[in-house]
Amino acid sequence: MTQLPAAFLAAAKDLLGPKGWSDDPEKLLAASTPWRGTFQGDTPFLARPASTVETAALVKLCAAHHVAITPQGGNTGLVDGGTPHGEICVSMTRMNAVREVDPFNNSMVIEAGATLVTAQETADKANRLFPLSLGSQGTATLGGLISTNAGGVAVLRYGMMRDLILGLEVVLPSGEVLGGLSGLRKNNTGYDLKHLFAGAEGTLGLITAATFKLFPKVQRATAWVIAASAADVVKLLALVRDHAGDSVTSFEIIPANAVSMVTADIPGTRDPLPANADWRVLIEISQPKAEQADALLTAALEAGAEAGLVQDAAIAASETQAKAFWLIRESIPLSKRAYGTALNQDISVPVSRIPDFIEACNAAVRQVVPPADFVIFGHVGDGNLHYSVVEPAGSAPFLKAQEGAVTRTVFDTVMAFGGSISAEHGVGRLKRDELARLRPPAATETMRAIKRALDPLGIMNPGRVVSV
Repeated sequence: MTQLPAAFLAAAKDLLGPKGWSDDPEKLLAASTPWRGTFQGDTPFLARPASTVETAALVKLCAAHHVAITPQGGNTGLVDGGTPHGEICVSMTRMNAVREVDPFNNSMVIEAGATLVTAQETADKANRLFPLSLGSQGTATLGGLISTNAGGVAVLRYGMMRDLILGLEVVLPSGEVLGGLSGLRKNNTGYDLKHLFAGAEGTLGLITAATFKLFPKVQRATAWVIAASAADVVKLLALVRDHAGDSVTSFEIIPANAVSMVTADIPGTRDPLPANADWRVLIEISQPKAEQADALLTAALEAGAEAGLVQDAAIAASETQAKAFWLIRESIPLSKRAYGTALNQDISVPVSRIPDFIEACNAAVRQVVPPADFVIFGHVGDGNLHYSVVEPAGSAPFLKAQEGAVTRTVFDTVMAFGGSISAEHGVGRLKRDELARLRPPAATETMRAIKRALDPLGIMNPGRVVSV
């Protein structure tokens, strides 16, 4: 365990007050263990500042004593970015206030420790929509979602988290506060600094609050579709967008084996439309009125059937049925525990190349581990696939021994198809070195230069995203 300077500890405890820190072993262990427990960290001190002023003073104190910091939100990360490994853990969960809602400007200001659900509910109370949606939204915090530039299921229409930000308030590694919470949509005054911190995973500063875009509330129509091939799924996406334009909010690809896996694992779930075909598609269209959304979706599916792209389809007759469709999709990550081991990757390729990528990558992986099975699902509308190599049920364990070779095979195939090895979960420690291997050297050196310029002491979430 890292030993902290006595002077630092005394000053930090005095600054934060009795509710703002802990060295209780159980709390330190919880802060050092991500929600899936896939890796284990350690921290000597848990700080929980309650305001931007406290956060800035704490960071300034850390800089003075050369104490490294790992910022943490809901601890739901998947790439070992927010788990401390000897650094102090700065949890932002006490900073969870809604500072302002401006329905006429279609914006709201919320602190970084608030959960995604808080943002959604705050928008709803103002008769507006905050569109980011993902499985961990009850726990994931806004600061963490900004830091990883989270995606979710509505990227096709509304974009990534970066696209939903109007302004940020950030404590820099020096302890200075970069205040930029303006709700302006046009502000052409030089470098757009907020985009520098979105996706930086806490390596350049500690986000304390953000101004977010709001949108008009919509009504959704949802369909569960049967498709014969991944190629048909991609063609169907183009056809549906031809009919419905940008009102296509979600377009999720789901393999048949994932549906069987979920229905066997999650009580109360059932296959909405049993069929022998290999793929399912979950489509959502949103419009101001429900009848508009239903009409667009119905017309698109009829055209898809005529084109031979839709083998069968069911449009949700109620919100309850739509939620049942989504429950299957959202349960896939946890239901993979039915397999002995799964090597999970969050990747993206151009939408048009998805079918060929799946075929090529599966074949390449089986050259390394012939018995491998696959669970491949995700946001086909934006090219983001959650690509999992799994051990078939009942097989002898084989993936752990070949983890490095399998991972490199997947990553090399992704790059050969013009893709990215990190689509929406971030880089953290897990993908840092592979990204440096695959990324153009000039890009890595530019990132290092930015890191050194803003964090010359190297105290802000060191070892994540890029090594210096």
